[in-house]
Amino acid sequence: MINKYSRFDLPGQAENLFLTGARVIDPRQGIDQTLNLHIQNGNLNVGVDNVPEGADIIDLKGHWITPGWFDLHVHFREPGKEVAETIASGCQAAMNGGFTGVACMPNTNPPLDDAASVKWVLSQGKKFPVEINVIAAATKGRKGQELVEMSEIVEAGVRAFSDDGSPIHNSAVLRHSMEYANMLGARIFEHAEDPDLAADGSMNEGEWSTRLGVAGIPSIAESIDVIRCIEIAEFTGAAVHICHVSTRESVEWIRWAKQRKLRVTAEVCPHHLLLTEEACKDFDTNFKMNPPLRMEEDRKACWDAFLDGTLDVYCTDHAPHSWEDKTQEFDVAPFGVVGLETALGLAFTHFLSQGMSLEKLLDRVVYAPREILSLPAPEITTGSLANLTIIEPEARYKVNPDEFRSYSRNTPFKNWELQGRAKGVINRGFALIKGN
Repeated sequence: MINKYSRFDLPGQAENLFLTGARVIDPRQGIDQTLNLHIQNGNLNVGVDNVPEGADIIDLKGHWITPGWFDLHVHFREPGKEVAETIASGCQAAMNGGFTGVACMPNTNPPLDDAASVKWVLSQGKKFPVEINVIAAATKGRKGQELVEMSEIVEAGVRAFSDDGSPIHNSAVLRHSMEYANMLGARIFEHAEDPDLAADGSMNEGEWSTRLGVAGIPSIAESIDVIRCIEIAEFTGAAVHICHVSTRESVEWIRWAKQRKLRVTAEVCPHHLLLTEEACKDFDTNFKMNPPLRMEEDRKACWDAFLDGTLDVYCTDHAPHSWEDKTQEFDVAPFGVVGLETALGLAFTHFLSQGMSLEKLLDRVVYAPREILSLPAPEITTGSLANLTIIEPEARYKVNPDEFRSYSRNTPFKNWELQGRAKGVINRGFALIKGN
Protein backbone atom coordinates (compact mmCIF):
# COMPACT_ATOMS: atom_id res chain seq x y z
CA MET A 1 0.00 0.00 0.00
CA ILE A 2 3.00 2.33 0.35
CA ASN A 3 2.93 3.47 -3.26
CA LYS A 4 -0.50 4.94 -2.71
CA TYR A 5 1.25 7.67 -0.73
CA SER A 6 4.38 8.10 -2.86
CA ARG A 7 3.47 10.99 -5.18
CA PHE A 8 5.22 14.21 -4.27
CA ASP A 9 2.87 16.47 -6.19
CA LEU A 10 -0.21 15.22 -4.35
CA PRO A 11 0.29 13.60 -0.92
CA GLY A 12 -2.44 11.18 0.12
CA GLN A 13 -4.99 11.68 2.87
CA ALA A 14 -4.11 10.01 6.17
CA GLU A 15 -7.61 8.57 6.47
CA ASN A 16 -6.97 5.07 7.82
CA LEU A 17 -3.32 4.05 8.14
CA PHE A 18 -1.81 1.33 10.30
CA LEU A 19 1.93 1.80 10.79
CA THR A 20 3.54 -1.29 12.23
CA GLY A 21 6.99 -2.42 13.28
CA ALA A 22 8.72 0.96 13.71
CA ARG A 23 10.76 2.22 16.64
CA VAL A 24 8.71 5.14 17.94
CA ILE A 25 10.68 7.88 19.69
CA ASP A 26 9.18 10.86 21.50
CA PRO A 27 11.53 12.04 24.28
CA ARG A 28 9.01 14.37 25.90
CA GLN A 29 6.46 11.59 26.18
CA GLY A 30 9.06 9.13 27.46
CA ILE A 31 8.53 6.86 24.44
CA ASP A 32 11.29 4.83 22.83
CA GLN A 33 9.96 1.43 21.81
CA THR A 34 8.45 -0.56 18.98
CA LEU A 35 4.81 0.48 18.71
CA ASN A 36 1.96 0.26 16.22
CA LEU A 37 0.34 3.54 15.29
CA HIS A 38 -3.14 3.89 13.83
CA ILE A 39 -3.90 7.16 12.08
CA GLN A 40 -7.51 7.88 11.25
CA ASN A 41 -8.52 11.15 9.64
CA GLY A 42 -5.15 12.54 10.69
CA ASN A 43 -5.50 11.63 14.39
CA LEU A 44 -3.22 9.27 16.28
CA ASN A 45 -3.99 6.13 18.25
CA VAL A 46 -0.81 4.84 19.90
CA GLY A 47 -0.07 1.22 20.76
CA VAL A 48 -2.87 -0.45 18.81
CA ASP A 49 -2.51 -4.25 18.67
CA ASN A 50 -5.16 -5.21 16.12
CA VAL A 51 -5.43 -3.88 12.60
CA PRO A 52 -8.53 -1.69 12.33
CA GLU A 53 -11.03 -2.61 9.66
CA GLY A 54 -10.17 -1.23 6.24
CA ALA A 55 -6.82 0.21 7.31
CA ASP A 56 -3.91 0.43 4.88
CA ILE A 57 -1.09 -1.53 6.52
CA ILE A 58 2.38 -0.08 6.15
CA ASP A 59 5.20 -2.27 7.45
CA LEU A 60 7.93 -0.01 8.85
CA LYS A 61 10.15 -2.59 10.48
CA GLY A 62 13.68 -1.19 10.69
CA HIS A 63 12.40 2.39 10.57
CA TRP A 64 12.11 5.09 13.22
CA ILE A 65 9.21 7.46 13.79
CA THR A 66 9.79 10.76 15.59
CA PRO A 67 7.75 13.93 16.05
CA GLY A 68 7.89 16.01 12.87
CA TRP A 69 11.12 17.90 12.15
CA PHE A 70 11.08 21.69 11.75
CA ASP A 71 13.47 23.96 9.81
CA LEU A 72 13.56 27.43 11.34
CA HIS A 73 15.33 29.13 8.42
CA VAL A 74 14.48 28.57 4.75
CA HIS A 75 14.18 30.69 1.60
CA PHE A 76 11.47 29.61 -0.84
CA ARG A 77 12.04 32.54 -3.27
CA GLU A 78 8.38 33.07 -4.12
CA PRO A 79 7.42 35.73 -5.02
CA GLY A 80 10.13 36.98 -7.33
CA LYS A 81 12.60 34.20 -8.08
CA GLU A 82 10.44 31.20 -8.91
CA VAL A 83 13.06 29.75 -11.25
CA ALA A 84 15.13 28.91 -8.16
CA GLU A 85 12.28 27.76 -5.88
CA THR A 86 8.56 28.07 -5.39
CA ILE A 87 6.62 27.47 -2.23
CA ALA A 88 5.38 24.20 -3.76
CA SER A 89 8.85 22.97 -4.74
CA GLY A 90 10.19 24.07 -1.37
CA CYS A 91 7.50 22.03 0.36
CA GLN A 92 8.42 19.03 -1.79
CA ALA A 93 12.06 19.45 -0.80
CA ALA A 94 11.02 19.68 2.85
CA MET A 95 8.96 16.50 2.61
CA ASN A 96 11.78 14.68 0.86
CA GLY A 97 14.09 15.74 3.69
CA GLY A 98 11.71 14.71 6.47
CA PHE A 99 10.51 18.16 7.58
CA THR A 100 6.89 18.82 8.51
CA GLY A 101 7.36 22.49 9.29
CA VAL A 102 9.44 25.40 7.99
CA ALA A 103 9.85 29.12 8.63
CA CYS A 104 10.24 31.18 5.45
CA MET A 105 12.48 34.23 5.45
CA PRO A 106 11.18 37.52 3.99
CA ASN A 107 13.88 38.41 1.44
CA THR A 108 11.67 37.70 -1.55
CA ASN A 109 10.90 40.20 -4.30
CA PRO A 110 8.86 42.06 -3.16
CA PRO A 111 9.74 41.40 0.48
CA LEU A 112 7.21 39.90 2.87
CA ASP A 113 6.65 43.16 4.72
CA ASP A 114 2.87 43.41 5.06
CA ALA A 115 -0.04 41.30 6.26
CA ALA A 116 -1.38 40.62 2.76
CA SER A 117 1.84 39.09 1.45
CA VAL A 118 2.24 37.04 4.63
CA LYS A 119 -1.30 35.66 4.34
CA TRP A 120 -0.69 34.73 0.71
CA VAL A 121 2.43 32.73 1.56
CA LEU A 122 0.70 31.01 4.48
CA SER A 123 -2.16 29.98 2.21
CA GLN A 124 0.15 28.29 -0.30
CA GLY A 125 1.17 25.49 2.04
CA LYS A 126 -2.31 24.24 2.85
CA LYS A 127 -2.24 21.34 0.37
CA PHE A 128 1.00 19.91 1.75
CA PRO A 129 1.91 18.10 4.98
CA VAL A 130 4.35 20.96 5.64
CA GLU A 131 3.34 23.77 7.96
CA ILE A 132 4.45 27.05 6.40
CA ASN A 133 5.38 29.77 8.85
CA VAL A 134 6.61 33.23 7.90
CA ILE A 135 9.29 35.37 9.50
CA ALA A 136 8.19 38.75 8.18
CA ALA A 137 10.41 41.67 7.28
CA ALA A 138 11.17 43.92 10.23
CA THR A 139 11.43 47.08 8.12
CA LYS A 140 9.57 48.22 5.05
CA GLY A 141 11.25 46.95 1.92
CA ARG A 142 13.96 45.46 4.18
CA LYS A 143 15.66 48.85 3.88
CA GLY A 144 16.40 49.10 7.59
CA GLN A 145 14.78 52.50 8.13
CA GLU A 146 11.05 52.27 8.87
CA LEU A 147 9.39 49.51 10.87
CA VAL A 148 6.63 47.47 9.26
CA GLU A 149 3.09 47.41 10.68
CA MET A 150 4.01 44.75 13.20
CA SER A 151 0.65 44.47 14.93
CA GLU A 152 -1.21 43.75 11.68
CA ILE A 153 1.39 41.16 10.68
CA VAL A 154 1.22 39.47 14.08
CA GLU A 155 -2.56 39.27 13.67
CA ALA A 156 -1.89 37.44 10.39
CA GLY A 157 -0.06 34.71 12.32
CA VAL A 158 3.58 35.85 12.45
CA ARG A 159 5.69 35.57 15.61
CA ALA A 160 9.08 36.78 14.35
CA PHE A 161 10.55 39.55 12.24
CA SER A 162 13.84 39.85 10.39
CA ASP A 163 15.53 41.67 7.53
CA ASP A 164 17.42 38.44 6.84
CA GLY A 165 19.81 38.63 3.96
CA SER A 166 21.01 41.76 5.68
CA PRO A 167 21.10 43.07 9.26
CA ILE A 168 19.04 45.88 10.73
CA HIS A 169 22.06 48.15 10.52
CA ASN A 170 20.59 51.22 12.22
CA SER A 171 20.89 50.52 15.95
CA ALA A 172 17.99 52.81 16.85
CA VAL A 173 15.74 50.94 14.43
CA LEU A 174 16.98 47.61 15.81
CA ARG A 175 16.16 48.79 19.34
CA HIS A 176 12.67 49.89 18.36
CA SER A 177 12.05 46.68 16.43
CA MET A 178 12.88 44.66 19.54
CA GLU A 179 10.70 46.85 21.75
CA TYR A 180 7.66 46.62 19.47
CA ALA A 181 8.14 42.92 18.82
CA ASN A 182 8.40 42.32 22.55
CA MET A 183 5.11 44.12 23.20
CA LEU A 184 3.46 41.84 20.64
CA GLY A 185 4.96 38.61 21.98
CA ALA A 186 7.24 38.30 18.98
CA ARG A 187 10.98 38.04 18.43
CA ILE A 188 13.60 39.64 16.18
CA PHE A 189 15.78 37.36 14.06
CA GLU A 190 19.07 39.05 13.21
CA HIS A 191 21.34 38.28 10.27
CA ALA A 192 24.41 39.17 12.32
CA GLU A 193 26.72 41.15 10.10
CA ASP A 194 28.35 44.55 9.99
CA PRO A 195 28.01 45.38 6.27
CA ASP A 196 30.82 47.92 6.39
CA LEU A 197 33.24 45.30 7.67
CA ALA A 198 31.90 42.61 5.34
CA ALA A 199 32.10 45.05 2.40
CA ASP A 200 32.45 43.13 -0.88
CA GLY A 201 33.87 39.94 0.63
CA SER A 202 33.05 36.57 -0.88
CA MET A 203 34.57 34.15 1.65
CA ASN A 204 36.15 34.15 5.09
CA GLU A 205 39.02 36.54 5.55
CA GLY A 206 41.99 34.36 6.38
CA GLU A 207 44.66 32.13 4.97
CA TRP A 208 42.64 30.83 2.07
CA SER A 209 41.23 34.18 0.96
CA THR A 210 44.82 35.42 0.82
CA ARG A 211 45.98 32.38 -1.14
CA LEU A 212 43.12 32.63 -3.59
CA GLY A 213 43.16 36.40 -3.97
CA VAL A 214 39.50 36.65 -2.98
CA ALA A 215 38.12 39.52 -0.90
CA GLY A 216 37.39 38.27 2.60
CA ILE A 217 34.73 38.74 5.28
CA PRO A 218 36.37 38.97 8.71
CA SER A 219 34.91 37.05 11.63
CA ILE A 220 34.38 40.29 13.55
CA ALA A 221 31.83 41.36 10.93
CA GLU A 222 29.55 38.79 12.56
CA SER A 223 30.59 38.92 16.20
CA ILE A 224 30.36 42.71 16.49
CA ASP A 225 26.72 42.58 15.45
CA VAL A 226 26.10 39.69 17.85
CA ILE A 227 27.43 41.87 20.68
CA ARG A 228 25.20 44.75 19.54
CA CYS A 229 22.12 42.53 19.52
CA ILE A 230 22.89 41.11 22.94
CA GLU A 231 23.38 44.58 24.46
CA ILE A 232 20.13 45.87 22.98
CA ALA A 233 18.28 42.73 24.06
CA GLU A 234 19.53 43.22 27.61
CA PHE A 235 18.60 46.90 27.57
CA THR A 236 15.09 46.31 26.22
CA GLY A 237 14.33 42.95 27.83
CA ALA A 238 13.31 41.72 24.38
CA ALA A 239 13.96 38.39 22.70
CA VAL A 240 16.47 38.14 19.86
CA HIS A 241 17.47 35.16 17.76
CA ILE A 242 20.89 35.09 16.09
CA CYS A 243 20.77 33.46 12.67
CA HIS A 244 23.35 31.05 11.19
CA VAL A 245 26.18 31.46 13.71
CA SER A 246 29.61 30.76 12.24
CA THR A 247 32.39 32.14 14.46
CA ARG A 248 34.10 31.28 17.72
CA GLU A 249 33.66 34.83 19.01
CA SER A 250 29.92 34.78 18.35
CA VAL A 251 29.60 31.53 20.28
CA GLU A 252 31.44 33.01 23.24
CA TRP A 253 29.16 36.06 23.38
CA ILE A 254 25.99 33.97 23.01
CA ARG A 255 27.15 31.69 25.80
CA TRP A 256 27.80 34.77 27.96
CA ALA A 257 24.30 36.08 27.22
CA LYS A 258 22.73 32.79 28.20
CA GLN A 259 24.68 32.74 31.45
CA ARG A 260 23.12 36.13 32.20
CA LYS A 261 19.67 34.64 31.48
CA LEU A 262 19.06 37.02 28.59
CA ARG A 263 16.40 36.16 26.02
CA VAL A 264 18.93 35.24 23.36
CA THR A 265 18.66 32.16 21.15
CA ALA A 266 20.76 31.08 18.19
CA GLU A 267 20.97 28.62 15.34
CA VAL A 268 23.64 26.80 13.38
CA CYS A 269 23.69 25.21 9.93
CA PRO A 270 25.22 21.90 8.82
CA HIS A 271 27.78 23.55 6.53
CA HIS A 272 29.23 25.57 9.41
CA LEU A 273 29.42 22.41 11.52
CA LEU A 274 31.07 20.24 8.88
CA LEU A 275 33.09 22.44 6.50
CA THR A 276 35.83 25.06 6.62
CA GLU A 277 37.11 27.82 4.35
CA GLU A 278 39.50 25.39 2.66
CA ALA A 279 36.50 23.99 0.76
CA CYS A 280 36.58 27.18 -1.36
CA LYS A 281 40.02 26.40 -2.78
CA ASP A 282 38.66 25.26 -6.16
CA PHE A 283 36.41 28.33 -6.54
CA ASP A 284 33.32 26.10 -6.45
CA THR A 285 30.43 28.48 -5.79
CA ASN A 286 28.49 25.71 -4.03
CA PHE A 287 30.75 26.52 -1.09
CA LYS A 288 29.90 30.22 -1.17
CA MET A 289 27.41 31.22 1.51
CA ASN A 290 26.84 34.07 3.95
CA PRO A 291 28.10 33.89 6.61
CA PRO A 292 31.00 32.14 4.91
CA LEU A 293 32.72 28.93 5.86
CA ARG A 294 35.21 29.80 8.56
CA MET A 295 38.36 28.32 10.08
CA GLU A 296 38.64 24.99 11.87
CA GLU A 297 38.65 26.69 15.29
CA ASP A 298 35.32 28.31 14.41
CA ARG A 299 33.85 25.05 13.18
CA LYS A 300 34.93 23.30 16.38
CA ALA A 301 33.52 26.09 18.56
CA CYS A 302 30.17 25.86 16.75
CA TRP A 303 30.10 22.09 17.20
CA ASP A 304 30.82 22.32 20.93
CA ALA A 305 28.14 24.99 21.32
CA PHE A 306 25.65 22.92 19.33
CA LEU A 307 26.40 19.92 21.51
CA ASP A 308 25.98 21.77 24.81
CA GLY A 309 22.88 23.73 23.73
CA THR A 310 24.41 27.19 23.48
CA LEU A 311 23.29 27.04 19.85
CA ASP A 312 19.66 26.07 20.28
CA VAL A 313 18.59 25.15 16.77
CA TYR A 314 19.79 23.03 13.84
CA CYS A 315 18.52 24.63 10.63
CA THR A 316 19.56 24.67 6.99
CA ASP A 317 19.36 28.27 5.73
CA HIS A 318 18.04 26.55 2.60
CA ALA A 319 18.96 29.10 -0.08
CA PRO A 320 18.23 27.85 -3.59
CA HIS A 321 19.77 29.50 -6.66
CA SER A 322 19.47 28.68 -10.34
CA TRP A 323 22.28 26.94 -12.22
CA GLU A 324 22.85 30.09 -14.26
CA ASP A 325 23.38 32.21 -11.14
CA LYS A 326 25.62 29.75 -9.35
CA THR A 327 27.87 29.07 -12.35
CA GLN A 328 29.09 32.66 -12.46
CA GLU A 329 32.54 33.62 -11.23
CA PHE A 330 33.10 33.11 -7.51
CA ASP A 331 33.15 36.84 -6.72
CA VAL A 332 29.93 37.40 -8.68
CA ALA A 333 27.82 34.34 -7.84
CA PRO A 334 25.19 34.77 -5.12
CA PHE A 335 25.64 33.48 -1.59
CA GLY A 336 23.69 30.42 -0.49
CA VAL A 337 23.28 26.65 -0.57
CA VAL A 338 20.32 24.29 -0.39
CA GLY A 339 19.98 22.08 2.65
CA LEU A 340 16.51 20.64 3.27
CA GLU A 341 17.23 17.33 1.55
CA THR A 342 20.60 16.62 3.14
CA ALA A 343 20.15 17.86 6.73
CA LEU A 344 18.76 14.64 8.18
CA GLY A 345 21.35 12.39 6.56
CA LEU A 346 24.19 14.67 7.64
CA ALA A 347 22.90 14.68 11.20
CA PHE A 348 22.56 10.90 11.38
CA THR A 349 25.93 10.30 9.74
CA HIS A 350 28.05 12.93 11.45
CA PHE A 351 26.35 14.12 14.63
CA LEU A 352 25.08 10.90 16.20
CA SER A 353 28.52 9.38 15.66
CA GLN A 354 30.29 12.31 17.33
CA GLY A 355 28.71 12.29 20.75
CA MET A 356 25.30 13.86 20.15
CA SER A 357 22.41 11.82 21.48
CA LEU A 358 19.24 11.37 19.48
CA GLU A 359 17.36 13.16 22.25
CA LYS A 360 19.58 16.25 21.88
CA LEU A 361 19.25 16.18 18.11
CA LEU A 362 15.46 16.04 18.34
CA ASP A 363 15.53 18.95 20.78
CA ARG A 364 17.38 21.03 18.16
CA VAL A 365 15.09 20.11 15.22
CA VAL A 366 11.69 19.38 16.77
CA TYR A 367 11.22 21.34 19.98
CA ALA A 368 13.51 24.39 20.15
CA PRO A 369 12.55 25.79 16.72
CA ARG A 370 8.86 25.67 17.54
CA GLU A 371 9.35 27.10 21.03
CA ILE A 372 11.18 30.08 19.56
CA LEU A 373 8.13 30.76 17.36
CA SER A 374 5.68 30.02 20.22
CA LEU A 375 4.30 27.03 18.34
CA PRO A 376 3.06 23.86 20.04
CA ALA A 377 5.36 20.86 19.75
CA PRO A 378 3.96 17.70 18.15
CA GLU A 379 3.24 14.79 20.46
CA ILE A 380 3.01 11.09 19.76
CA THR A 381 -0.01 10.56 21.99
CA THR A 382 -3.43 9.06 21.45
CA GLY A 383 -5.87 11.72 20.29
CA SER A 384 -3.26 14.15 19.00
CA LEU A 385 -2.95 15.18 15.37
CA ALA A 386 -0.30 13.05 13.69
CA ASN A 387 2.79 15.14 12.96
CA LEU A 388 5.50 12.60 12.22
CA THR A 389 8.82 12.13 10.48
CA ILE A 390 9.57 8.58 9.35
CA ILE A 391 13.27 7.73 9.11
CA GLU A 392 15.18 4.89 7.50
CA PRO A 393 18.26 4.96 9.80
CA GLU A 394 20.29 2.26 8.06
CA ALA A 395 19.84 3.54 4.50
CA ARG A 396 23.20 4.19 2.82
CA TYR A 397 23.43 6.40 -0.24
CA LYS A 398 25.44 9.03 -2.05
CA VAL A 399 24.09 12.58 -2.26
CA ASN A 400 22.88 13.10 -5.82
CA PRO A 401 21.54 16.60 -6.46
CA ASP A 402 19.70 15.37 -9.55
CA GLU A 403 17.37 13.51 -7.19
CA PHE A 404 16.44 16.64 -5.22
CA ARG A 405 12.85 17.84 -5.25
CA SER A 406 14.05 21.40 -4.91
CA TYR A 407 14.29 23.29 -8.18
CA SER A 408 17.92 24.07 -7.32
CA ARG A 409 21.02 21.89 -6.99
CA ASN A 410 23.50 24.17 -5.20
CA THR A 411 24.65 21.82 -2.45
CA PRO A 412 28.14 21.65 -0.94
CA PHE A 413 27.55 17.99 -0.07
CA LYS A 414 27.39 16.47 -3.55
CA ASN A 415 28.65 12.87 -3.59
CA TRP A 416 28.95 12.67 0.19
CA GLU A 417 28.30 9.17 1.51
CA LEU A 418 25.51 9.32 4.08
CA GLN A 419 23.59 6.95 6.29
CA GLY A 420 20.04 7.73 7.32
CA ARG A 421 17.32 9.39 5.26
CA ALA A 422 13.69 10.39 5.47
CA LYS A 423 11.19 7.74 4.45
CA GLY A 424 8.15 9.96 4.76
CA VAL A 425 6.11 12.53 6.64
CA ILE A 426 2.61 12.63 8.03
CA ASN A 427 1.01 15.89 9.08
CA ARG A 428 -2.15 17.97 8.86
CA GLY A 429 -4.14 14.97 7.66
CA PHE A 430 -1.76 14.24 4.77
CA ALA A 431 0.63 11.32 4.40
CA LEU A 432 3.61 10.89 2.12
CA ILE A 433 5.63 7.69 2.44
CA LYS A 434 8.18 6.95 -0.24
CA GLY A 435 8.25 3.57 -1.94
CA ASN A 436 11.35 1.40 -2.02
